[in-house]
Amino acid sequence: MIPFSILDLAPVTEGSDASQAFRNTLDLARLGEQLGYRRYWLAEHHNMPGIASAATAVLIGHVAAGTSTIRVGAGGIMLPNHSPLQVAEAFGTLASLHPGRIDLGLGRAPGTDQATARALRRYFDGADNFPQDVLELLAYFEPAVAGQQVRAVPGAGVEVPVWLLGSSLFSAKLSAQLGLPFAFASHFAPDAMDEALALYRRDFQPSARLQQPYAMLGINVVAADSDAEARRLFTTQQQSFINLRRGRPGLIPPPIDDIEAYWTPPEKLMVERALACAVVGDAATVEQGIAAFIGRHRPDELLLTANVFEHAARRRSFELAAAARDRLQAA
Repeated sequence: MIPFSILDLAPVTEGSDASQAFRNTLDLARLGEQLGYRRYWLAEHHNMPGIASAATAVLIGHVAAGTSTIRVGAGGIMLPNHSPLQVAEAFGTLASLHPGRIDLGLGRAPGTDQATARALRRYFDGADNFPQDVLELLAYFEPAVAGQQVRAVPGAGVEVPVWLLGSSLFSAKLSAQLGLPFAFASHFAPDAMDEALALYRRDFQPSARLQQPYAMLGINVVAADSDAEARRLFTTQQQSFINLRRGRPGLIPPPIDDIEAYWTPPEKLMVERALACAVVGDAATVEQGIAAFIGRHRPDELLLTANVFEHAARRRSFELAAAARDRLQAA
């Protein structure tokens, strides 16, 4: 059975705060470790009241220090917001503190709005500079050579697996050219998934970092003790998408009984398209849905996310997903 991993945005729910979100994040990471999830990734977003993972490297360090074996990393660091040297130093530090456990996923979007991107004091000119920044960052992880004027300290010679993330063909093509593992954001932007996977696998060039293509797909998995309860829990994610599109991002809302009364028909179509890669239901439904998704797309790994309001219900969802993984492996 392919590995399952977890993507966390450190959600801040209505009636809660960032401190509680961080406690929940560490608790969920420890649960994921116990359940055999391979990685626990955190995503960089800025100026989003419902997402507390803006200082992503700091939070990765907190989670890695509070766990023992699970890999911890960024899914991802939005490289346009940072200088490559600073990222190399931060993740060189993390990998020196937690050898063999740190991943670095890189995205080319700012992870925020344009005004906030400007406040970050970096550029966002599309994809033009991203490939060069990736190459510069990779070079900082190589062993330093005599006469090298700028080094990542720590970072040079430190083993940090680097992934490229994306929701289009751009990062798929660049991952293939550079011989890097690739993670596709199918959990919120699945339109180009099949084409991106095909391009990545077809054009992959082996590198010192990776000999064979390795693709991970994001998927929303919301599991509960009944299909009806899982669908109700999923309305939290659906509302969050609608609120964002309405220009009113806020704290993560509680589930509601009638999502049809909340969205307009065009909003419903938008959400259903964006969240098309979702498995929502009880144990049997989730097992069947995950098996069908794997059978169709053949990923090397799945990155599960569940934007569930109640922390206990979120824990339960990942427990049921891990049980489905184990049953599929046994079968």
